[in-house]
Amino acid sequence: MGKLYFVSLILLSLAWGACSGGGGGRKVSEPEPEAVADLPQILESGKIRVVTNYNSTNYFVYKGQPMGYQFELLQAFANFMGVKLEVTVNNDLQSNFEALQNGHIDIIASSLAVTRETENMVAFTEPHSFSRQVLVQQAYTPDQVGAMSITYNRLIRSQLDLGGKSVYVQKGSAFVQRLRSLSNEIGDSIHIVEIPDYEVEQLIELVAEGEIPYTVCDENLARVNLNFFPNLDVGTAVSFQQKQAWAVNKGAVELLNAVNNWMLGFKKTAQYQRVYQKYFLNRRSVHLVDSDFHSVKGGQVSVYDDLIREESAQFEWDWRLIASIIYQESRFIPDAESWAGALGLMQLMPQTADRFGVEAITSPRENIRGGMQLLQWLDERMALRIEEPEERLKFVLASYNVGIGHVLDAMRLAEKYGKDPKQWDNNVDYYILNKSHPKYYNDPVVEFGYCRGEEPYHYVREILERYEHYRNVMR
Repeated sequence: MGKLYFVSLILLSLAWGACSGGGGGRKVSEPEPEAVADLPQILESGKIRVVTNYNSTNYFVYKGQPMGYQFELLQAFANFMGVKLEVTVNNDLQSNFEALQNGHIDIIASSLAVTRETENMVAFTEPHSFSRQVLVQQAYTPDQVGAMSITYNRLIRSQLDLGGKSVYVQKGSAFVQRLRSLSNEIGDSIHIVEIPDYEVEQLIELVAEGEIPYTVCDENLARVNLNFFPNLDVGTAVSFQQKQAWAVNKGAVELLNAVNNWMLGFKKTAQYQRVYQKYFLNRRSVHLVDSDFHSVKGGQVSVYDDLIREESAQFEWDWRLIASIIYQESRFIPDAESWAGALGLMQLMPQTADRFGVEAITSPRENIRGGMQLLQWLDERMALRIEEPEERLKFVLASYNVGIGHVLDAMRLAEKYGKDPKQWDNNVDYYILNKSHPKYYNDPVVEFGYCRGEEPYHYVREILERYEHYRNVMR
């Protein structure tokens, strides 16, 4: 009971009356109206802001890479629209609806059940999938140490038998609405306990461990979780098939039309079939979560997480940023070697290793330490020119990849051609990208000549995007 003792405390603070029949849950507060970003504003900004829920199928990090059913759909849509995908994570449905109404996000991207009650608050897109709601219950008590037999439980197979039972569900979810309706349909009370801070999969785990008796879940996700908790039963339906969709602000009419048109076409593609099968039907894929390198269960990016934390702390850098750099450089392979002779996790050149006293260049600790020293040195050089840390980081990353000389050249080019030499995006990055053109590498202000600029241009973007994913799910 220790791990989730708080469930019993919730029972003391939640009224049993939040249950059957006519009891209404807290309604979403109506925030002050703000400007809603519709499609033209999104295209102009070059990014689309989405929130999704963090679990073993929708969005997670596996072996350093962001993955998930919702994530892959979102990335395909962003690519189609030609905008950057900006993902945040929040498993609290109530605050997600409020953020959408406030204009802080553009899309809630999860498996939202399309209901009339929720349609009063948001506009649902074309469904991306369909599923029915099922009761999650223990089929048998997990084996105890030394136990000689399994104790099988009496299962609820009729919805009528839910009368008088306590069912724990995510606060504000469609499961609450369905159980209220079901309570009326069976003419009996179902004690609905709304849990505000737990996501659906966490409640499933509570049932598996015997901490709570029942929860309700979408069937496709429930069947995935049978692979992790074989003592569960998900064979009792509590609803018909329901549409599962994204949600946008009711005022974002053009965005809604764009998502709908894209979704209708995308669901007919082989790419969509592969994505759905990958996360819901392929047994090998669902076992990814058993790995230590799955952010939901194991919580590791790599086997070097502790080492990266230790060395990053020495220099007061965020370890998740360093992990993103290492993934980009070597995919966490300690003896990786580039075509140019760079070695190790952080791909140090031998002369750089000598400069910073790295003796065993493929030693994970020494290589990380040498890479950190190089980053620190670059940061100190750039701090003389760029004061703001977040902006300076882009210049430091580019310098780590291609050398500080080429970055300084691009800054001089930006200044010469009327751009801001202290701003990376749409300023200096343009000149680093185009430094392979004679017009620029032959310019009199350029000291270091030709540079294949695509690599540092994408390097900065990819590391920072991955870093945001790590920040979303890793602590």
